[in-house]
Amino acid sequence: MKFIVSSSVLLKNLTALSGVLNSNNTLPILDDFLFELKEEVLLITASDLETTMTVTVATSKSEDPGSVTIPAKILIDTLKTFSDIPVTFNINKETLIVEISAGEGKFKLSGHRSDEFPQMPFLEEKTTVKLDSSLLVSAINRTLFATGNDELRPVMSGVFCELTPDYLTFVATDAHKLVRYRRMDIKTEESASFILPKKPLTSMKNILASEESVVTVEYNPTNASFTFGNVKMICRLIDGKYPNYEAVIPANNNNVLTIDRISLLTSMRRVSIFANQSTHQVRLKLSGKELLLSAEDIDFSNEAKERLTCNYEGDDMEIGFNSKFVNDMLNNLDTQEIKIEMSAPNRAGLIIPLDKDNEDEDILMLVMPVMLNQ
Repeated sequence: MKFIVSSSVLLKNLTALSGVLNSNNTLPILDDFLFELKEEVLLITASDLETTMTVTVATSKSEDPGSVTIPAKILIDTLKTFSDIPVTFNINKETLIVEISAGEGKFKLSGHRSDEFPQMPFLEEKTTVKLDSSLLVSAINRTLFATGNDELRPVMSGVFCELTPDYLTFVATDAHKLVRYRRMDIKTEESASFILPKKPLTSMKNILASEESVVTVEYNPTNASFTFGNVKMICRLIDGKYPNYEAVIPANNNNVLTIDRISLLTSMRRVSIFANQSTHQVRLKLSGKELLLSAEDIDFSNEAKERLTCNYEGDDMEIGFNSKFVNDMLNNLDTQEIKIEMSAPNRAGLIIPLDKDNEDEDILMLVMPVMLNQ
């Protein structure tokens, strides 16, 4: 089994695959990449049993098709040291010794048997939908940060995807904050919903950020697959019923603050430095055209206050938020102005972007208040 491939092309593809690998695998074979040589094409696969990703790489020369698994870390570390040069792989099918030749260098390492590597799942009775990569990246960027990490509530550790004849919705929540990203320009004939794990979404976001392509999404009750460019990824869906997110979004919010997003973000960052480092509580005092941000840490006698001009309609009120959550939300929006809708100091606040570029895009972010110390 022999093939020649560009070192930079191979490294780029292996780096994309490495997002699937775990640092502590129960099966040693999962520390490897599976290399399958078929005619002029090389298929390389990485898996952690939950997610399997395959990339297709063109070879400049290939002989004697076959398959072998190669340890991932040593291969990536070696390729990182090369400039863009042709690299020759020569694999002995009997001993599974992998010889790598690059320039004046020759390197040997032990491969492993490919039949021990887990096979990519096959999706039966699947439904297909095509999405633009920029839409998918935007949806992942807006929602991923709001997912939870509670092992006792695995459904909240992923992103809920809901397809209907009217729109496509992505939702993430950790019970303290919630993001609903909706697209009115994507519709499906039949309604369906599933929960996508965080890890494959992170890998996909990193790869798709650098390329414009159409992503073919296929799904059934247990798995979802994403195919784009030279990449195919299949992930096991999170099993369970997602909480009724619509029920927690408050309806009548008569107090509305309209403000420049960057101004609020920079002020919130400054003031939160002086907040209690366990609660990160920042107090918002609203009256007329004025917003007063304040924070204090009694233990260290730290205190900060900052005044901002804004447009506020509603009753004078004081409400407290965890500044980390608000900062995360403001960071993941890109409009100039936002509005914060509130009903009462003990009810959730809604952050909604204004002057958005895409009319088919509907973004709603919800943050729970924290009890104010009087």
